[in-house]
Amino acid sequence: MYVLIAFLIAIALFAMIAGYIRNKNIQKKIDRGELDKFPEPEEVDEECCGQHSICEKDSLLAAVSKEVVYYDDEELDQFIGYTPDDYDNREADMFRDIFYTMQDTDVAGWVRSLMLRGISLPEEIKDEVFLIVGERRIH
Repeated sequence: MYVLIAFLIAIALFAMIAGYIRNKNIQKKIDRGELDKFPEPEEVDEECCGQHSICEKDSLLAAVSKEVVYYDDEELDQFIGYTPDDYDNREADMFRDIFYTMQDTDVAGWVRSLMLRGISLPEEIKDEVFLIVGERRIH
């Protein structure tokens, strides 16, 4: 128990000394004219912490944005309420045409937009989209 308390005190002292040294170095840079003032704390994006290979804000399931974004696909609004099995080949090709003309980085946003608009992907192209998006399930 005492060892733990001593260890915590040592860590706190180390942090205080490191902070003091950092502030002294910054003050020296200000005195030499390398900096104008002490750096302000940076605002951290609450939606993306940088600890994931794919930012959670790009996740389809998180759906952090409730704003509908159109990807030159307004004609797909005619399929609101369709189930994945309701599409014929011609209608599935409409989705394919849009899907294959967009950049890989836009696919997750496009699928999220479809979900927010109440449009299901045709069963025929879900596997193709899964390869790009990396999500396991799209409703």
